[in-house]
Amino acid sequence: MNKPVNFVKSIWWSIADKKRYRLNKLQIHQQKIETFISNNKILTIPDIINIVQENGGLNYSHTGNAGDVIYALPVIKKLSNLTGKPQNLLLKVNEPMRLAMGLVHPLNKVMLNEQSVKLLSPLLESQTYISKCAIHTNQRIDINLSLFRKSGIYLDRGNIARWNFYTTGVTANLSEQWLFIEPDLSYKNTIVIARSQRYQNPIISYSFLSKYDNVVFLGVKEELKAIKKYIPNIKYAEVSDFLEMSKIIAGCKLFIGNQSFPYSLAEGLKVPRILETYYSSPNVIPEGKNGNDFYFQKHFEFLVNELYNKREAVI
Repeated sequence: MNKPVNFVKSIWWSIADKKRYRLNKLQIHQQKIETFISNNKILTIPDIINIVQENGGLNYSHTGNAGDVIYALPVIKKLSNLTGKPQNLLLKVNEPMRLAMGLVHPLNKVMLNEQSVKLLSPLLESQTYISKCAIHTNQRIDINLSLFRKSGIYLDRGNIARWNFYTTGVTANLSEQWLFIEPDLSYKNTIVIARSQRYQNPIISYSFLSKYDNVVFLGVKEELKAIKKYIPNIKYAEVSDFLEMSKIIAGCKLFIGNQSFPYSLAEGLKVPRILETYYSSPNVIPEGKNGNDFYFQKHFEFLVNELYNKREAVI
């Protein structure tokens, strides 16, 4: 295959010669994969077993986002079960984040910061398969859980929870629960909603949820302000950390969210959940019991009605 052409010529082809433009994009992508393979070690389970035997456990690094960290946990859980050795998760802060034009994020231009690690740590360390969660400074790293970002995998499709399967060789059962939390049963008859400003389906309205009495919002206050325009009676659950957030989600009657961090918690907990799928980047997939997703308003309203009225409350 020929080498990809320069940027200016590529832009010209995107206008004048679509076929050559698509071929050039394919060449660029293949070159990225070849570079990744030559510069990075793709692990297998025997490789990982050798690392454990040498070091007595595994140190993982992750650069975030917070949701990506949660979706990496099935790999850690499986390796914990396989090796029976300590699993330490080291989070690297202040890595730059690239946002598409028009999208916003609570952390602005970084994936994780020190405050987000502080919020995550109680939740992660509450899991029996994680020994320690800390900020990555100069500790030894055995497995890079952000390596997929360099691999050539298209990150705007597929399933985030599978990304680390491709670089570690570890395939976990995503239909099984991987987050284990004592539920807050004061929310047992409540619909809990989390809707970030990113990944909103523009043809979807949440206003019909105003007819339900027990509706609570999880997220930042800017997001709360936005959703109050459609659900004026919605209440706000302000949490001290993500462990507390997880307890609320674990105890609720129904969780509704878009492709944001709180939904990753609902997915790991396998609570009754409805995902607002973002049409141009459908990279979150409900798997296992109680998982539902939608693209269109009619299905959204049907799912809420079915799950809220027919499911028995948590007891």
